[in-house]
Amino acid sequence: MAQAQANGLTIEYDDHGDPAAPPILLVMGLGAQMTLWPQELVDALVERGFRVIRYDNRDIGLSQKMDGAKAPGMIKLMLLSRLGFTPRVPYTLADMARDGVGLLDALGIAKAHIVGASMGGMIAQHIAFSHPERVLTLTSIMSTTGHRKLPSATREAMSALTKRPASMDEDVLVEHGVKVSQAIGSPGFRADPAAVRERSRALIKRSFYPAGMPRQFAAIVADGDRRERLRSVKAPTLVIHGEADPLVPLAGGEDTAAHIADSRLKTIPGMGHDLPLELVDEIADAIAGHVKAQA
Repeated sequence: MAQAQANGLTIEYDDHGDPAAPPILLVMGLGAQMTLWPQELVDALVERGFRVIRYDNRDIGLSQKMDGAKAPGMIKLMLLSRLGFTPRVPYTLADMARDGVGLLDALGIAKAHIVGASMGGMIAQHIAFSHPERVLTLTSIMSTTGHRKLPSATREAMSALTKRPASMDEDVLVEHGVKVSQAIGSPGFRADPAAVRERSRALIKRSFYPAGMPRQFAAIVADGDRRERLRSVKAPTLVIHGEADPLVPLAGGEDTAAHIADSRLKTIPGMGHDLPLELVDEIADAIAGHVKAQA
């Protein structure tokens, strides 16, 4: 792994594959480190002929933290949003999109295939409509448009994501990670609990910074409805969404595809709000097929 100066921040990233191969930039979601892009998926994309770059968003993992910046509480955020007001937040999804573009600058990459998951899909959408000259193709995975009338997360999924761990003890944090995985993960592809514990512990040891998640969540809420902005996207677009997603229901993916001209929607039965190893080849084939169809 390495670090680069991007958009005035220090961004942690890794870079896989032939530097001369077509580049894919992977953008991860809310409170999620770049290592939640499974290494198996990275390897599968490299095997299909791509250079693959992952990075930690600001305020997570080993990238720069916005220490001291305060976001409005969740209740205030949601109330302001429902009343039609844009809350004042430490930074925006547009800022986070500039981080990704800044990383491309630092790596000397003029254009890339942009792939984002969940909040990362929202950031990828921003890159596509705000920096279209940098985007070869867009793939938005388990993401949404921000339209307030779309179905919301299940109570169980939202509770698991927002509930604080009982303590900061490492074992307690690991079990909390397991509960979150069970609540939002794919019902058709249940992960082995032992493997989830191992992954959760590795993430905690790599970086544990809960202060960043409220600021990232505030950026999502403040961004509002992206549907009109999505209408301007010209990059060839693939939308991938699990049919059993409890956190961002399938309607979010359908709405995304409906507002990007000529986009293609791929739904996956049994997939929730994660990237199961059983689906690595299917997802890699979908991304590679989408990218190569534009060549």
